[in-house]
Amino acid sequence: MNPTTKATTKATTKAATDATANAAPSGNTVEPVTTEALGDTSYLLTSGDEAALVDPQRDCWPLLASCAARGLRLRYVLETHVHNDYLSGALEVRAATGATVAGPARARYGFDHLPLAEGDEITVGGLRVQALETPGHTAEHTAYLVLDDGPDGGRPMAVFTGGSLLVGSAGRTDLSGPDRTAELARAQYRSIRRLSRLPGDTRVLPTHGAGSSCAIGAPPPGSAPARGPSGPGASASGTTVSGATASGTARTSTVGDQRRANPALLVDDEGAFVAARLRGLPPPPAYYRRMGPLNRSGPPVLGGPPPLLPLTAEEVQQARWRGASVVDARDRRAYADAHLPGSLGVELDGSFAALIGEVVPFGTPLVLVLPEPAADAAREAVVQLLRIGYDARLVGQLTGGVERWHATGRQLAALRTADVSEVPGARAAVPGRPVQVLDVRALPDPPVPGALAVPLTELPDRITGLPPDREYWTVCGRGRRATVAAGLLAAAGLPVTAVVSGGAADLVRWA
Repeated sequence: MNPTTKATTKATTKAATDATANAAPSGNTVEPVTTEALGDTSYLLTSGDEAALVDPQRDCWPLLASCAARGLRLRYVLETHVHNDYLSGALEVRAATGATVAGPARARYGFDHLPLAEGDEITVGGLRVQALETPGHTAEHTAYLVLDDGPDGGRPMAVFTGGSLLVGSAGRTDLSGPDRTAELARAQYRSIRRLSRLPGDTRVLPTHGAGSSCAIGAPPPGSAPARGPSGPGASASGTTVSGATASGTARTSTVGDQRRANPALLVDDEGAFVAARLRGLPPPPAYYRRMGPLNRSGPPVLGGPPPLLPLTAEEVQQARWRGASVVDARDRRAYADAHLPGSLGVELDGSFAALIGEVVPFGTPLVLVLPEPAADAAREAVVQLLRIGYDARLVGQLTGGVERWHATGRQLAALRTADVSEVPGARAAVPGRPVQVLDVRALPDPPVPGALAVPLTELPDRITGLPPDREYWTVCGRGRRATVAAGLLAAAGLPVTAVVSGGAADLVRWA
C-alpha cells in the first residue's frame, strides 16, 4: 500500500503516541492533534493532572488511551461551534471518560451539555477558561480564552479560536446558507478584530487550517511556521504549545503575528472585508450540509472503529442491486486498468473520505475494493469514513478484490487514461468527435482556456446536462479528482479519458 494511505491515522495519533511516553504533566501545556486529511486540529489542554479536549474528532480513542496512561483526568470537552466538516467526538469522549461536554449557549444541542455564554468560565487545574462569543464562521461560534489564575485576575495565555481567527485567514461564513452569509461575514469582521486586541503574546489556536474547506485563504502546506515573541511554542505567560506545526505548515501562531501579517486583519473597511470574503468561494463538499444537524443532535457513540465485513462477489452483486455504490480505493492506474463496472476510483490517501463525501450521496450503502495489504487499508478507510458519518451504511469489502470478481465470471471495465501532455493533441486523437476538457478543480483559478469548469462536488447533479456527443477529458490539479470524475462520467455512459498525470496548471502554462 502507498505510504500515504496511513498518513491520516498517523497524523491523528501522533500527539497521543508521543505523549504516552511522558509522565503526567506538572505544568500547563497545549498539545495539538492534527487531522491533516480534513485540515483540522484538536487541542488537549492540561494543567496538573486535569485536562480539557477542544473540538475533538470522532476517532479520538488513541488520545483517550494516552490520557488514561498518563493519569490525566479529562474534565471537559469544549466545542467552539457546531461543526460542518466532520462529526464531533464530544460524545465519544463523554461516554469513555465521563467528561462534561461544554459548548456555545446558542448552539441548541439536543443532548445534555453545559451551555457557555459570553464571560462564562470553567476551570482546568490552575487555569481558567473563559467563553468569548465570536459569531461569524457560524452564528453560535464561541472562542475560549485560557487565563492563568494569578493575583491580577488572570493573564491571557492562549485562545482557542475554532473557525474565527485562523493562521493567515478567517473562517468562511457561507456554510449556514446564502441568506445568512453577508450577515455572518460582518460578524466575522468584528469577531476577529476583537480577538486581535488580546495581548500580542497570546497563542492563537484555531481548529481549521490548511486543507480545510472551512478555511479560505489559509497558508498552503509547506508554508513557514509562525513564531511568536517567546519562540515557536511558548507563551510569555507560561503555557507550552507542543507540536505547533504539522508537515511544515503553520497551524498555530500568536495574536501579535496575526495583527502584523493576517490579510483578514489588514482590511480596515468592513464593507471591503465582506466583499473579499464572498468573492471566489469554492463550493463546500456536498456532505457538509449533513454534518451540522448530526452534530447538533449528537452522533451515535461507537466506542471504537467498527469492523469492515468481508463480502463475496455474490454478496457485492446483491448489495449493488439494493442500491450500494462501489468505491475502488486502489491506485488510480490499477483502477483504470480493471475495475467493477460503474464503480468509482477514489485512492486511499488522505483525501479518501472527503472525496467520497463530495460525490456519493450521504446515506448511500458503500462497498469497498481495497489495495493490499487489505487489513491495513480497511482500518484506514473505516477511520476516515466514520469521521464524516459514512460508516453508518458501510456494507463491507470485496474479498479477493477485482481478481476474485473476475474469477467468478463477472465482467470488468477499464478506463482510458492520459498524461496532461496529450491533451493539446486530443482532437486529432479522437477524429469525428468533439473533445471537451472538463476541469473539476474545486476552484478553477486560473481558468483553463477552452475548458468547461464543473467543481467535482457539483458534477453528480450536472452530468445529465452534459452533451452526450463529446469525448470528455477530465483534469484537476494532480489527477486524483480527474479520476473520480471520469468514473462518474463512465458510469453515466459518457465517453471519457482521465488525465491522471499532470493537471490544469500545465494547460494554463502552455496556453
